[in-house]
Amino acid sequence: MLRSQEIRQKAPEIDSLRIGSGWKVEDLSKPQIVIQSSFGHSHPGSAHLDVLVEEAFQEVFKEGGRPAKYFVTDMCDGEAQGHDGMNYSLASRDMIANMIEIQTEATPFDAGIFIASCDKSMPAHLMAIARMNMPSVVIPGGIMNAGPDMLTLEQIGKYSAMKERGEITEEQYVYYKHNACPSCGACSFMGTASTMQVMAEALGLALPGTALMPSTSKELKEAAKNAGRHALNIAVNNLKPSDILTMKTFENAIMVHAAIAGSSNSLLHIPAIAHEIGFEIEPSLFDEIHRKIPFILNIRPSGFYPGNYFWYAGGVPAIMEEIKEFLHLDVMTVTGKTLGENLEELKENGYYHRCNEYLKAVGVKKEDIIKTKENPIKKQGAIAILKGNLAPEGAVVKHSAVSEKLMQVVLKARTFNCEEDAYKAVITRAVNPGDAVFIRYEGPKGSGMPEMFYTTEAIASDPTLVESIALITDGRFSGATRGPAIGHVSPEACEGGPIALVEDGDLIKVDIYARTLDIIGVNGVEKSQEEIEEILKERKTRWVKPAPKYTKGALGIYTKLAVSPMKGGYME
Repeated sequence: MLRSQEIRQKAPEIDSLRIGSGWKVEDLSKPQIVIQSSFGHSHPGSAHLDVLVEEAFQEVFKEGGRPAKYFVTDMCDGEAQGHDGMNYSLASRDMIANMIEIQTEATPFDAGIFIASCDKSMPAHLMAIARMNMPSVVIPGGIMNAGPDMLTLEQIGKYSAMKERGEITEEQYVYYKHNACPSCGACSFMGTASTMQVMAEALGLALPGTALMPSTSKELKEAAKNAGRHALNIAVNNLKPSDILTMKTFENAIMVHAAIAGSSNSLLHIPAIAHEIGFEIEPSLFDEIHRKIPFILNIRPSGFYPGNYFWYAGGVPAIMEEIKEFLHLDVMTVTGKTLGENLEELKENGYYHRCNEYLKAVGVKKEDIIKTKENPIKKQGAIAILKGNLAPEGAVVKHSAVSEKLMQVVLKARTFNCEEDAYKAVITRAVNPGDAVFIRYEGPKGSGMPEMFYTTEAIASDPTLVESIALITDGRFSGATRGPAIGHVSPEACEGGPIALVEDGDLIKVDIYARTLDIIGVNGVEKSQEEIEEILKERKTRWVKPAPKYTKGALGIYTKLAVSPMKGGYME
């Protein structure tokens, strides 16, 4: 018996209330499918999702089920940049997951269709799916086209810094702003939104080939219809996320993440999703996998082309074909077939032909977008995990975007206790080549772990700084981040981690080759490891834990309950 029918017997009011909501008597005994989405007028990634909701809704009805629409609108990281709204970003992920759980578990459903596009809504839906363990299928909300001359949103931070320095005119700047988002969909680069759509498919929860479809395409509407039909199949067959989300599946997803140079924020989201299903993913797993999987995707911000070209070149399946020898092809997916079976089927059903029709229209070859493993962009994936006396639990760097000059370097600390002060110093060039710019007290317990986007863009767009300084923080970065940025430093400053004890003039050694991040000197003078340990102990006796920045509301709850950045920053 379906779950919904069992609960109807326990709660007879359900029938009355659903009839009052417009259900017909015959609907009550049908398989009941919840359609959860982040639809809302909050940003381009969610504003169009009602179209996909309606396609799935009608298909469920047509196939003999009874769908119900539920919504938890997400915020936009882009619109939250540069002010305290960004502090809500990571917290919103957990709050959305909680709300989805509340809506879905409080009412009986047999399966779910989950539709999202962006930075926090997609991982939130994946966390809720794992937590509820109800038969579920994901519809990624697709990606917008690039603007004129392949203009994409992640370039706006660069142009903002250039305008501040007087390098472009106000007129040029306004033109870029007005043309960077020509349609709905996730922003057109491999930022967190695009990466997490890819991860939904790589985890086997989205139908094959559906991540990052053009948001305005007929193919995406057809994918929504297919998901509507498929939801009834998994409801009847009781195919649950726990049948799909194994450690092998998470390893596959991390391999794909390495190949695409995915967002560093995935190191928050993938462990949080795994935690919900009962797995703990250690940071070392990312480093281990990224060392062996080549980076092959030539998409911004680490590559050249805009993000919408990814699906044109074959999308996730094409990436998987290229790294196939590394993947666990025997894992189960939401189709009820293994990953290997799905990949073989795509070769036969015209999928690649449909993708390549778009590629022909822009005059680009597949090999320009997706390189071969024999001729990769880089022999290793984009992410490295650094550890040392500055980051005992670890830190994250996207080394694919770091100059060779900074891969192994000693820098002098310049400390700031908030991003605003650091940004001002960078943009006015009060920061000098050879500095290690620290932004601290911006971790999950400090301020909710906002992105340091404008500071990283100010550095990356300044030719005198991009190859001569590093930014080190217990905060995080935008998926669009370029340049020498080391984040997620754990333990965070608010918990008394060593990053809180750094003083101006300390010597900081960054060795990405060796995966280390250490304080090696004081006042410009190198010290032994034992001397540094004693100095840090003495500084710790003088350190005073700051009062909580937030004591009530969503951020009060989140900053009180959030775990370490290197564990996923979820609330426990």
